Amino acid sequence: MASPIRPATPAGRRERKKAATRRTIAETAMSLFLEQGYEAVGIRQIAAEADVAVTTLFAHFPSKESLVFEQAAGFEERLREAVLERTDARSVIDGLRREIAALVQHCTTGDAVGVWQMIEASPELASHAQVLELRYARVVADALGDRADVDISTTAAHTIARFALASFTIARKSPRPRRALDESFALVAAAWSATTPE
Repeated sequence: MASPIRPATPAGRRERKKAATRRTIAETAMSLFLEQGYEAVGIRQIAAEADVAVTTLFAHFPSKESLVFEQAAGFEERLREAVLERTDARSVIDGLRREIAALVQHCTTGDAVGVWQMIEASPELASHAQVLELRYARVVADALGDRADVDISTTAAHTIARFALASFTIARKSPRPRRALDESFALVAAAWSATTPE
């Protein structure tokens, strides 16, 4: 006799439960970090407050700092799409600027301001933020190299990508973020035009 086919609904419930657990852990951790300071909070305390086992926490977050930067993967994918999904090579820089501008806007308003103050006050988190910026730049450089309609050297792709991602940090720390981003991306666009002449 054939084995019964398991319905898809339970798998959906499991995924929703996993997502809810991840969200609870991240929100609990951030609340504790902002109340007590990043260095003062331990993994066991986070797990206890979130009502999960330490092993469950690590199943969702591989390190303590990843609890702070839990949306990093989503931004990485948006940057890749900003480069690869543009139909016209001339609009690639516009797509990148739009994505980075959205992140700058998010990070310089509301609760995110306090989070970034915490990040900059912690050597561990500040170092991790720099590592992420370099990782994002590699993602952008690789995406630029993957475009069939763009003839760009590896050196140029990495230089432009590094400058584009540095503009996020420059703008986020500026008292006038939008102006800083506009100025930075005018230079990025100029480098792009010089590297990829029509």
